[in-house]
Amino acid sequence: MDEIHGVRPPVELDRLIHEPARLVLLANLAVIEEADFVFLSRRTGLTAGNISSHMAKLEDAGYVTVAKGFVGKRPRTVYKLAEEGRAAFERYKDQVSGLLDA
Repeated sequence: MDEIHGVRPPVELDRLIHEPARLVLLANLAVIEEADFVFLSRRTGLTAGNISSHMAKLEDAGYVTVAKGFVGKRPRTVYKLAEEGRAAFERYKDQVSGLLDA
């Protein structure tokens, strides 16, 4: 990092990831191959509306993939961290670690 007169420039965190609900969703997806809606709801405590809204933003950014289908007659939505999302999440973790270590 370039320093001018001993002052470090501000860290540019990925604002899409930095929002707490999206951060917890991505953190869960980062350690497993895929997760369905019910699993994420139970793990995060987020409401159905929150999960849908935040996942739509992450999908639009190319960070997650969404597959919708049915198990019997019940709808099932499965989320997976896309390669772009995994790379962005790793960058975010490195930035936060660097910020905390500084």
